[in-house]
Order: sequence, then C-alpha cells, then structure tokens
Amino acid sequence: MLKRNELPANAYWDFFIQLNEIPRASKKEEAVCAYVKAFAQQRELEIEEDPTGNLLIRKQASPGMEERPVIALQGHLDMVHQKNASVGFDFASEGIRMKVDGEWLKAEGTTLGADNGLGVAYMLAVLDSDSLVHPRVEALFTIDEETGMTGAKGLQENWLKAKYLLNIDTEEDDELTIGCAGGVDTLIAHSLDTEAIPETHIGRAIELKGLFGGHSGTDIHLGRANANKLLFRLLHRLQEQCAFTLSEVDGGGLRNAIPREAIAHISCAPGEWEKIEDIIGEMEQVFRHEYSFTDPELSLACRSVERPAMGLVADEQKSLIHVLQATFNGIYRLSPEVADLVESSSNLARVRLLNGQLDVQSLQRSSRESAKWDVSDTVAAPFRAMGAQVRTEGSYPGWTPQPGSALVQLMTELHEESFGRPPRVLACHAGLECGLIGEAMPEMQMISFGPTIRNAHSPDECAHIASAEKVWDYLCLVLSRIN
Repeated sequence: MLKRNELPANAYWDFFIQLNEIPRASKKEEAVCAYVKAFAQQRELEIEEDPTGNLLIRKQASPGMEERPVIALQGHLDMVHQKNASVGFDFASEGIRMKVDGEWLKAEGTTLGADNGLGVAYMLAVLDSDSLVHPRVEALFTIDEETGMTGAKGLQENWLKAKYLLNIDTEEDDELTIGCAGGVDTLIAHSLDTEAIPETHIGRAIELKGLFGGHSGTDIHLGRANANKLLFRLLHRLQEQCAFTLSEVDGGGLRNAIPREAIAHISCAPGEWEKIEDIIGEMEQVFRHEYSFTDPELSLACRSVERPAMGLVADEQKSLIHVLQATFNGIYRLSPEVADLVESSSNLARVRLLNGQLDVQSLQRSSRESAKWDVSDTVAAPFRAMGAQVRTEGSYPGWTPQPGSALVQLMTELHEESFGRPPRVLACHAGLECGLIGEAMPEMQMISFGPTIRNAHSPDECAHIASAEKVWDYLCLVLSRIN
C-alpha cells in the first residue's frame, strides 16, 4: 500500500489521496460532492450547486491580479470503476489501493482514478493555496462525465463568468488539446426464442480474458482486441463446423472502455465436444498470434459448467451470431484534415444474453456530426434487419478547434518556457466536456491539458509522477501570467 512519503510533498497529492478514499462512480457522486462542499465551507469559499448537481467554487483574485480576466478550472468528479476479475474489491466501500511502481503511480488490480482525479486534485490545491498568484478563479466540478456527460449537458447558460477555461482532463503532458470528438450511444434490445436443452447434453463455459482493454476513444487507434468481437468470431467459426446451443453471453462492461473479458455458456452432445475443444484451442493460437503485440496476455479457455436448462433455437442463434460477427467495431475513418487523427469510430462495449434477452451497448465517436450518425446507423442496421429494437441516447457534440485564439497562443508560449519545447497542439478522439461547455458559454476560450496517464478506464491505469509535478508547475505559471 502507498505511503505518503513515496510521493512529492505538493498538496495536490494529498487531495488526490483523499479523493481516492471516496467511492465516486458515475451517477453515484453524492459522497465526493459532499467532500467538495465541506472543503469549500471550511475555507469560506463561495460555492454554488446547479440543478444537475455540478458544483462551482469561486475564489477571489490574488492582490494585484484583480483586473486580469477571470479564469475557470474544470474537471469531472466521477471515475471509471473497473477491476480485474481475479481481484476482490468493492468500489462502493473501499478506497483505491495505490502503489508506486518506479516512475508511476498505479492501483492494485483496479482503475487508479487519475482520470480525472488528478485534475480535480489540482483544482482543490489551487483553491486551498494562500501563496499562488492568480486572477479570480471559478472552479467547475462536473458530474457523470464518464457515462453520458450529464453534468456538462445540464450546465446553465452563462453560469460561469470566466473568459478562459482550462479543462484538466488530457493525458499527455506534451499536448494541448483544442478540439475533440462528439459521441452517441447506440443501444440494442431483442428477445430471442429459446427451447429446452436435451438432458443428454453437457454444459461448457468459454472464457476469453487477459486483454489489455483501455479507453475506447484515445486508445482505439492502437488496434487492441475487443473481447466481444473475438468471442463472436469464435462462435461464428464453431457454428460453421459444430453443433451446439448458445444460452448465455456476458461480455465487456462500460460503454467507453474497450472490452477485456467475455464469456459464453454453451451446451452440446458429448460426442461433439472434442471437435469444439479442438477449434477453441486452434482459435486461441490464432488470436494470440494476431494480437501478440497489443494483447500478449490473451487467453481462451473452457471449463465444465452445469448444463443450461434453455438455449436459443437454431435459427435465432444462427442469426444472432451472424449479426454480431458483422457488427462494425474500431476505426471507421481517419481525419482527412488532421494527420493521424481518428475521425470516426465505434466500440462494441457490452453484449449480454440471458434467458433469451439480448442487450447490446455500443459507443460511436466522431469529430464530424454527420459521420457520428452514419457510424451509429452502420452499427444499428444488422440488428434492425433481425427485428431488434434500436435506440440512441447520450448524444453530445464535438468541440471545434480555435488554433488562433489568444489562450492557445499564450499556453503554447508558456509550455515552451516550462518544458523547453513546444507542445503538440491537436484535437483528440476522446469525448471532452468542452463541446458541451462551449454550447452553454459560447464566448469562452477553452483548452485541455494534463499530466501523462496511461491506460485510463482499465485496471492498468497509471499516472507518471514526475509528469504530474511538471504539469502542476505549468498550471501555476499559466495562472500567474494569464491576461
């Protein structure tokens, strides 16, 4: 477990440690909101809460900075709760178990919460400090960013008075992000016919695990395996050569995380099992070869389970497996304007089949609004063809870059002054709240930055300690020089 003296003495680490003691899943931010409110009240800072649940703390300018433009700091209070299946951990009652591993801060088998806990910790440290030089500060703490950007969507127009906004939610310390993709969830529900499974059949569970996973936006270009796609690729192969009945599927988890694990429950006649087992072994080798670089721990195994009572009828099973084999996943199009930027993508995030009820969750992202809906329609079309119910929800806009803004120019200059090199000024394929904030405050200039964080939204999430220190110093410099 982490010892406080293993991290630098800066106050934002204290706030990050305190945040990680508080359960803060998306849509369950009551405890962390109470913590922020108590923080403000203890320091006699002005605090407001809007009807959505966002919090806004205002702090007066340092002496001599009263005439500078008001600056807003923004981060989201929720974090992604993900853990390895083998780890015993209750996010609802336990604090994140952190550890230092060389240059990195990590968690023990769970997400670390550096996304966006470090950004929030920076904000609290600014509000807490009596020595920092800064203009009037508005610190905006939003809720439910990870599962729909509910907080940003609910912002009241012109609630903030700031001219500039710093979103502290980017994960590479050499980047200034000035644009991002929009997104939409495409959700499928369908009831499939089932029938009784013969008592002579045997039950088996096929488990795919050990995948790397990651953020479905910022990591989609890395070509990592999607557990749902590989599982149905296997089932498609089995269906072509063997006789079996599919009863259950449980694959993936959060909408914005690349699925790392998936399991299917099947049954078959005893004489069919040897052939099925051979194909599973063969496909494990195929998958391990194809994903040896991105997912070296990939494993595909089977174990005996109790024979399911019911399974899909043959025609329904065939249709379902064909449709999920055909479901688009990954990069849809690269940006024609910005080199190496993914324009549009889709993540087949969640597939669940239980008692004949199918539920599928996917997330489409694009920096082009029309393309976002095109990808959503592409994913939905095969399911509509099989008669499934399809709906979309949670649509949010992208953020249009303004590369010539005064804020971008100033922060570029200060980045070079701080780090000795110019930053990469770019747009990203993740969904940031800036697009929605820009709708509520259209005159505000915005930029996103942050310390280096790896593998967000997965149990391999880690934060680079020295990078966090550098970005804190950079933030302090920006606050002192904003004009």
